[in-house]
Amino acid sequence: MKESSSSIFTLELTPAAINILMILGVNGVGKTTSIAKLAHKYKNIEGKKVLIAAGDTFRAAAEEQLRTWAERTGADLIEMPHGSKSSAVVYKAIEKAKNEGYDLVLIDTAGRLHNKKNLMEELAKIQDVIKKNLADKDYKLETILVLDASMGQNSSIQAETFNELCKVDSIILTKFDGSSKAGTVFSIAHKLKIPVKFLGTGEKMENLEEFSPETFTNKYF
Repeated sequence: MKESSSSIFTLELTPAAINILMILGVNGVGKTTSIAKLAHKYKNIEGKKVLIAAGDTFRAAAEEQLRTWAERTGADLIEMPHGSKSSAVVYKAIEKAKNEGYDLVLIDTAGRLHNKKNLMEELAKIQDVIKKNLADKDYKLETILVLDASMGQNSSIQAETFNELCKVDSIILTKFDGSSKAGTVFSIAHKLKIPVKFLGTGEKMENLEEFSPETFTNKYF
């Protein structure tokens, strides 16, 4: 088993391993669109074999959106009937990834923060399924939190909460299209020491920028 973290501001896939990105975030922040952008980047630009796991089984809209994005990006999709256990979807995805040689698995998760205990248990089960079923394989697991840059202090609160529920490795900031939102990056980085790795700058699949401290500072300050 190989479970390691990426270099600080770069999301690096490990060659000859199953790379798993567990995507966290509350409903409405752009989580589903971010998954689509990641699928597009790694499948269509970097030529990886990509599988999406529709683990947010309690929100029908998320499942429908992922189905549409999978078709558009050409990524494969694992889904189960509405209301199924998220961990069951992930188990099915992991088995497919092992058997069919996928480079990257993108896992959507529920964003129901109103019941933190249930969400924490659900995220823990997903991680257990990944670790148990990949114990004999090289893999890399990273948890990525999606935050809406326009929500300011509320984004910092969400980051704190998710980091308590399930250790967050990195962040995607969505709806980032102006200097007025730049302070959110520094607030989160300073308070929680979690690196921002991507900025979502629009609705198109191509609107995902890799975060660079130097470029970011020169552009907005």
